[in-house]
Amino acid sequence: MRVIRIDASSATILLTEAASPKVRDRQTGEIAKDAVSGEALMTVGVVFIDEGESSLIQVTIPESGVTDGLTVGAPVSLPGLIARPWESVFNGQQRHGIAYRAAAITSGAFPVAQAS
Repeated sequence: MRVIRIDASSATILLTEAASPKVRDRQTGEIAKDAVSGEALMTVGVVFIDEGESSLIQVTIPESGVTDGLTVGAPVSLPGLIARPWESVFNGQQRHGIAYRAAAITSGAFPVAQAS
């Protein structure tokens, strides 16, 4: 499926859930790993605010890309943010959505308001 690069340069992104391991199999507790590097994957919850609209999203990040000291409610940056549409059949039901992934999560800043 297509990968869509997201330009977040004008967005405000706030951390809503601290990083936690991404679980691949809930029954066994197996942690998801990157298919190429084998590195453990983490998920974070953020609110993405841009052009007057906001969305709560979960973003997958490699464990080495999670910066220490991030606090819930603080602005963050998601370099390399992409969206990948997905679909699957689970228990006979068609499911679909968008998976978000970034290279890292770092401390960010609130955008400076532009004078009119």
